[in-house]
Order: sequence, then structure tokens, then C-alpha cells
Amino acid sequence: MSDTPESPASTARTQTNRVRRGTGRTVLSDVAKLAGVSTATVSRVYNEPEKVSAAVRERVEQAAVTLNWFPNAAGRALASTRSHIAGIIIPTLDDQVFASQVSGMQAAFAARGITLVLGCSNYDPAQALVQVRAMLARGAEAMAVVGEAHPPELFDALRLYRVPYAVTYAYRKESPHVCIGFDNFAAYVQMTEHLIGLGHRSFAVCIQPTRDNDRVQARVAGIRATLERHGLAVRPEHMCEGESTIAFGRRSLRAIWEAPCERPTAIICGNDHIALGVLREAQELGIAIPDELSVTGFDDLEISKAIRPTLTTMRVDTYEIGQLTAQHLLDALDGKRPQRSHEVRALLHVRESSGPAATRAAG
Repeated sequence: MSDTPESPASTARTQTNRVRRGTGRTVLSDVAKLAGVSTATVSRVYNEPEKVSAAVRERVEQAAVTLNWFPNAAGRALASTRSHIAGIIIPTLDDQVFASQVSGMQAAFAARGITLVLGCSNYDPAQALVQVRAMLARGAEAMAVVGEAHPPELFDALRLYRVPYAVTYAYRKESPHVCIGFDNFAAYVQMTEHLIGLGHRSFAVCIQPTRDNDRVQARVAGIRATLERHGLAVRPEHMCEGESTIAFGRRSLRAIWEAPCERPTAIICGNDHIALGVLREAQELGIAIPDELSVTGFDDLEISKAIRPTLTTMRVDTYEIGQLTAQHLLDALDGKRPQRSHEVRALLHVRESSGPAATRAAG
């Protein structure tokens, strides 16, 4: 017999075979032994991952996948083939577009007897990672996450446990993930082109924070690329980032109007709430819409058609996104060869808040 030392991979295979020849199932202590840690550390990796270093987490997770071990409820789900639990992580509970998407997913899953578990990250990538790990530890067999701006460890964990997943509310042809959503970049190119076609050459942008938000980053990139193509740009004084509220829209317009530079003739907003704030403050300041200032939103909330002037905005069928996401995940669970990404088109609704640019002097 050769006395050549075994490789780590060979050692792992040997230990796996021993487990299978014994009880036929792996236990937590087997994972701890292979990873070279205590059983308490293995438990912390899945229940309190923030208390364990990244290097140790990686060793434990690799040992778990080598031994085909799932923690807690995930192990029970594996034994019974299905847990009938799916998960979705959304960034906020304050935006009805995400509620609509969750509703679409829940309806499709409920028809198949699957419970949808909801997590909210509050736009914190670290919190999204914690929640995904918690759902996996409890046996979630399919997962959806809003957007791509998540730590690599989040997607690594989904692949580690071979859980089918989809990125929603975003779409990029070059994405490495299955995306079921709309092209945020293209949507804002279309909106900006609409305003340029009306003769506007001086723009302001009032939008949600770009940090850790790939959807907003794509929207800003779409605006800038379109303006640059026409030899235009947004002044720094006219680029406002803030919370997704009416109050932020009001503050932004007042600051823009009081800035010591040429006033814009059009304001592109990140969503309808911000745009409604701009419209309300315009009324307070005596700014005629759209004669002096055109305003656009995004989402097509019900109130956007009820106010005066009615709001030019874009609509995305978020309920359909939820339904398509659920169907993709159900197909994956059924062993069907799932299609790759699916793009849902954003539709421009031109209403009273946008009109031809007026020629006027600087404010």
C-alpha cells in the first residue's frame, strides 16, 4: 500500500463514504470534524453568521456541501424531498410596487401549496444576506431577491444549497443571474428622450439613493447617457438624491429653484412619490406645470391619474413580474429546463405634467 499522503479532496470523499456506510446520514459533528471546528461553531455559522469569520464560514459551508448536509429544517426538508417553502427578499415594505410583486408570487405559489416567506432588507445588503441564510437554514427550496446589488456570499449560499433563485425588478442581458424584471436603464433612456423631443435642454434629477441600489444606478446611467448623446448634462446643483417621499420631492424643487444658476425646464423623478412632491411644491411656488416646468415620475400609482395636472410616468406590471418569477421557480423545482431571463416592458404614459419647453431667462 502506498504511504503517499491523501489530498484534502480525497480525505473528504473518504469521510463522506464512511458516513454513508454507517448510519447513511450526515450529522453536524461530521461537518465540524471535516471543517476542523467545534460543533458549536458549525451551529453559529448557520444561526449567528455575523459572529464567525468569513474564512471559517467558508470552511464550514464547503464541508457541508461536501457531505451533502443541510442544517435544521433544511435537513428535514431534504429528507422529505420538499419543504413547500419559498422565500423573497424585498428592500422595503413602504413601496406598493414590491407589495404587488409579492402578491403575484404568493398567488402562484399558493395554487401549488407552497408558502411564501417574506424578508425585508431595508436596502441593507448585509441584512439581505443574513435573511437569505436564515431562510436556507429553515428549508426554503426556492428564492427571489430584488435586484443584483447583493454580496457575492448571498448568491454563493444559494448555489451552495442548490436552491433555484431569480433576481426580480431588474433586467440586464449580460447578468450572470436569471433576471425577471425590466430594463431600468432603457426605461429612463425612453423617458429622457421623450423630454428632449419636447425641446427640453436643461434638466434636473430627483431620485432615490444610488448606493447599494443597482436599479437606481441604472436609471441615472440611462439619463446621463441619453443627455450626453445630445450634448447635454445635468448640473451638480440639479442632481438630488434622497428618500422616496413626497417631502423629499418638495425640498428638492425648492433647493433647485433657489440655486444661483439657470433653472431647469424639466425634472426627471425616480418615482411617483417624489414627482408628486415636486408638483405640490411647484404649486406652492407658483410654477406653472408644464408651461414653466415639465415633471415626470415612475410607477404609475393610482393617484398619478387622479391629480391635476395628471402625471407623466412609466408603468411596469409588477404583479406580472411576481407571477413570472414564481412560475420560473416552480418549473425549476419540477425539474423542467427553465428559460433564462425574462424582460417585462416599462410603458410610458404621457399625461399633462410634461409639455414643450418654454423659452425663458435664467432665474
